[in-house]
Amino acid sequence: MRNCRILMVRMRIFAVALFAALLGACSPPDQAAPKPVEPLPVRVTPASLRPVERFITVSGALFPKEQSPVSARVPGRLQRLPADLGSAVRAGDLLAEVDPRDFELRVLQSRGLLSQARARLGLPLDGEDDQVNLDATSLVKQAEAVLSQARRERDRITELSKQGIASASDLEVTHAAFTVAETRYSDALEEARTRAAVLRQRRAEYELALRQLSDTRIIAPFDGIISERRASLGQHVEIGTPLLTLVQADPLRLRVEIPERDAPRVAIGQPVRLRLTGDTNLYHGTVRRLSPSLLEASRMLVVEADIPASGALRPGAFARAEIVVESALPVLTVPSDALVTFAGVERVFVLDSNKASERRVTTGDRGSGWVEVITGVKEGERVIRSPGGLVDGRAVLPESGMTDSGSQP
Repeated sequence: MRNCRILMVRMRIFAVALFAALLGACSPPDQAAPKPVEPLPVRVTPASLRPVERFITVSGALFPKEQSPVSARVPGRLQRLPADLGSAVRAGDLLAEVDPRDFELRVLQSRGLLSQARARLGLPLDGEDDQVNLDATSLVKQAEAVLSQARRERDRITELSKQGIASASDLEVTHAAFTVAETRYSDALEEARTRAAVLRQRRAEYELALRQLSDTRIIAPFDGIISERRASLGQHVEIGTPLLTLVQADPLRLRVEIPERDAPRVAIGQPVRLRLTGDTNLYHGTVRRLSPSLLEASRMLVVEADIPASGALRPGAFARAEIVVESALPVLTVPSDALVTFAGVERVFVLDSNKASERRVTTGDRGSGWVEVITGVKEGERVIRSPGGLVDGRAVLPESGMTDSGSQP
């Protein structure tokens, strides 16, 4: 029994010693004092004003400055057709000619009838002046002479009748003769007026014949290029038969449609920049025409700009253009690499008392190496470039010894 008690006491002592040893092993060693965090070197740049263009990006198509279908003005057989597809012509150049022989004969015929009408009024056969004094024509002068004689005879017989010398029958005869002469004089005046009207008709017919003869030669109304040929040499054409299509390809019309919200910003005279699909060249033009109203169906404003062709642009090409609505407008910008975007939220870090201060910003236009900042940053505040994993409140040290005033060496 005694031995058992001694064994139990020894076991208890061993258990206490083991617990103490385990407790000593689990207790943490003395903690050392935390080391100070070193400031992170960063590059900073002040937010500054930059002159920026405001422009509206639109798509449209190029059209000829002028486009005119060339048609036959008189019927006949095409005798000449010197213009062809791609031919460059000047205003007044011959494009086509209808056989003029029939129209030359009509000119001769109408000229003869005109000369005949002039001769009946006592005018020279040839001449441009068709003015005539009807009282001076031979027809009227003859009738006037007969009337004057009848008047004198009537007056003489009337006087003799008063004296009782002439009989009543003689008086009646002279009065009748005077009436007939007076009627013939009126008829002569009407005939002269008719001949004058015929003269005007013959003159119009002659001018029309000359015009038709001239219309056998179809000339270019403006400088341009033939874009389509629709007739062949020797073909018989009627009035209005399309022969060619003439376009003026320099300058070209750029026609675009502007949304209603941007319509008030567009004005005549604004510069336009233009690019074509697959063409790296940049073309320039100017807004020249604005529609007076919006399109009812789409609520868009039709705008046209003149674009010099420069030997490379062609009508019908699709183009993407920028209409510069404001130039050299000062806006606040920061470097592109200072902007951090996560989950659609845009942020920058601003140097504040040698610490990084996170700012949420609203951005606008972007350019090569810069971003417009609308809200969130003020002019002169120094933004940290390439912030990477930087967090708000982190101690930073500007490189190159930048001072708190924001000046850079």
